[in-house]
Amino acid sequence: MERRTLLVQLVRRDFNQRYAGSAAGWLWSLIHPLVLLVSYTFVFSVLGTGKLTPGYPLFLFAGMLPWLLFSETVTRSATSIVEHSNLVTKTMFPSEIVPVSIFLSSVASHVATVMLFMVVVLGTQRFLSPLVLLLPVYLLFLGMFAVGIAWIVAALQVYLRDTSQVVAVAMTFWMWVTPLFFDEKRYEAVGVGFVVKGNPLAYIVRGYRGMLLGSQVVSIRDLGILATVGISTFVLGGLFFRRMKRGFADVL
Repeated sequence: MERRTLLVQLVRRDFNQRYAGSAAGWLWSLIHPLVLLVSYTFVFSVLGTGKLTPGYPLFLFAGMLPWLLFSETVTRSATSIVEHSNLVTKTMFPSEIVPVSIFLSSVASHVATVMLFMVVVLGTQRFLSPLVLLLPVYLLFLGMFAVGIAWIVAALQVYLRDTSQVVAVAMTFWMWVTPLFFDEKRYEAVGVGFVVKGNPLAYIVRGYRGMLLGSQVVSIRDLGILATVGISTFVLGGLFFRRMKRGFADVL
């Protein structure tokens, strides 16, 4: 019960601190992805073809939704233990909940953005697939995958302070090998389809698009792969963090 209460407090604190003193407040959590959507649509759709490709903004945004949640969780978690060193060095403080609190804080913004996206899809396509009921399942496995990696990079940052810089570079590369801007067939056409098949985020992006746009049936095989990778990463990340946390107090 104490851990649950502490986690809730950390989530509330993280969410409030992100928008403290801001006139727009939590609305920035909607403004940022919308600006990214407009920018990327302009570059890849308008400049790329000379005209706005029909349906491209929805295609792009449906894929960006899970990516932004994953990227924010991992990137912010990389420095989270160091930033909370005043709490982590306390003997009884469960430091593993810090990355979890960052994910849950990001989920609040994610859910608001997804709801807004559903309204847009319903308004433009006059149809919303019942498959959206599976979103919480995908969100669960996405969260387990993100938190598992977050635990690993957060623990490494305590001992290797270059870890956050490596994470920033890795996330940039990871974004381009995830089918966010282009259809998966484009990767196969140039002979790099293997980067999609070996990328867990590709299965999540594919699932989000299938559920939100009703463009395809959600694959049980994909969901099984995602569940396996998510649970495995969560467990391995947790074990790694637990082992590494023994020396946090000495290093911090």
